[in-house]
Amino acid sequence: MAEADTTVFSAMKRVEEREAQDAAALSALLDEAGAPFVVRGLVADWPLVQAGKESARAARAYLLDHARPAPFTVTIGEPGRDGRLFYNDDFGMNFRTARGKLPDIFRGFDDNEGRADAPAIYLTSVDMVSFFDGLVEANPSPVLDRQPHQRIWIGTDTRVAAHNDFPRNLACCAVGRRRFTIFPPEQFRNLYLGPLENTPAGRPVSMVDLHAPDLDAYPRFAEALEHAQVVELEPGDAIYIPSLWWHHVEGLEPFNILVNYWWRDTPAYLGQPQDALNHAILTLRDLPAEEKAIWRELFDHYVFTAGPEVTDHIPEAAQGILARLTPETASQLRTYLLRTLNQ
Repeated sequence: MAEADTTVFSAMKRVEEREAQDAAALSALLDEAGAPFVVRGLVADWPLVQAGKESARAARAYLLDHARPAPFTVTIGEPGRDGRLFYNDDFGMNFRTARGKLPDIFRGFDDNEGRADAPAIYLTSVDMVSFFDGLVEANPSPVLDRQPHQRIWIGTDTRVAAHNDFPRNLACCAVGRRRFTIFPPEQFRNLYLGPLENTPAGRPVSMVDLHAPDLDAYPRFAEALEHAQVVELEPGDAIYIPSLWWHHVEGLEPFNILVNYWWRDTPAYLGQPQDALNHAILTLRDLPAEEKAIWRELFDHYVFTAGPEVTDHIPEAAQGILARLTPETASQLRTYLLRTLNQ
C-alpha cells in the first residue's frame, strides 16, 4: 500500500479508550455512549485472533475449517495499486467482483503473498451465520444482547474511503491491524461526498484521498480534519462507531480480518432513512423554491417535530400512520408506497 502522509494522522485527536471487563460492562458503555470509543483486547481470547497471531495462513486455515461449500463474492482490485478501493477516472470502479469457493479465493491470497504488484483482494461484509458453521459460536459476539448482524471482512492491505452507516457498529480487529479515522456526522459537508446511487459499496463516500488530501480541490476538508479522530487497532481490539459517524478504514498488514456487528435502536419495520432521502430527491428537490418551503414546514410538522398538535384533534382510532407506527401500520404504509411508486 502507498505510504500515507503520516502528519495527517499524527495531528489528529485519538479516539477515546474505555474499559469493559465483560458483556454487561460493554453494554452499559454502549447505552451511554454518544461518541466513538475503543476497548483494547475485547476479543483477544477468540480462537480466530489466536490463529492470526500464529500466521496469516493459519488464520485462513481456521476459517476454511468452518466455511460452508458455498460461493463467496470477492472484490479484486487492479494489480500494483495502493489498495484504495474507489472510483476510476470515469467514475466506474477500480475493482471487479467475482465468485468462487473460499479455498480457491484463499489460494489467491497465498499466490500473491509478498508480490509488489499484487492486486487488492477483499471479501466484504460476509454473513458469518450463512457462510460458516460454528464460527460465531467459537468466537462469540460481545454484543449478542443487541441481536446484531454479524459480518466478517477478509482482505489485503485495502483502504475504504470515509463513509457512514445507519446502524450502530462494533468493529473487532481479529487479524492484522486496522486504522480507523472518524469524523462526526455534521462534517458531511466538509467531506465532499460522491454520488448517492453510484457508490463503491452502497453508501456515499468522501472523494478526498485521506493519504494525500488535496486542499486546493477540497478546501473545506481542512475543517473536517480539525474534528477527525484516529486509532490503530491491534488483534483483539474493538471500536464502537455510533450511527451515522463517518469512518475511513484501512488494513495495515498484508492480511487482515475484521468482524463487525451492526444493530439499530429502532425496529427494522420502520425502514431505511436513506430510502426517504432518495424519494425526497425524486419528488421534492426540483420543485419551485416557494413550494419546497411549504414542504419543508410540512416535514417539520409531521416528521421532525411530530408534536401533540399533529394528532390531539383526531380520535385515537382514526390517527392511522400519524400515530406511532406498529408492524401492522408500517406494513400498510410500505404497501401503499410500493403501489404508488409503481404507478
